Amino acid sequence: MTDYFSGPGPEGRFKAYLAEGKFMIQRSASTGEHVFYPRTINPGTGEADLEWVEASGDGTVYATTVTRQRPEKGGDYNIALVDLAEGPRMMARVEGIAPDQVAIGMKVKAKIGESGGEPAVIFEPASANGEG
Repeated sequence: MTDYFSGPGPEGRFKAYLAEGKFMIQRSASTGEHVFYPRTINPGTGEADLEWVEASGDGTVYATTVTRQRPEKGGDYNIALVDLAEGPRMMARVEGIAPDQVAIGMKVKAKIGESGGEPAVIFEPASANGEG
């Protein structure tokens, strides 16, 4: 495994999947509900029946903000809460568009990118992928 694998727990498995280029989330075998952030038990039922499944990558921006910083430090960037098509909400960046152009309700598509030198889920406007 790569340096991105930080142990045998759910977060380590999630990072290992990202390092392999896969966006995986968990789903409860008993209820069929999807869960994110990775965990060992289903927060709704307490059951330890979570299995890994590939996420569709489809999402909708729920909330967004722009973090401003000097150009020499990388410039402005966006931080968004994205509702995944499977149900869970996650925090991520939306790229491929000016940070202040990301809008609530915008359809987005996930890709595996990089943040802080590690693989991360990054979103792009769905229309940039020939969708929406």
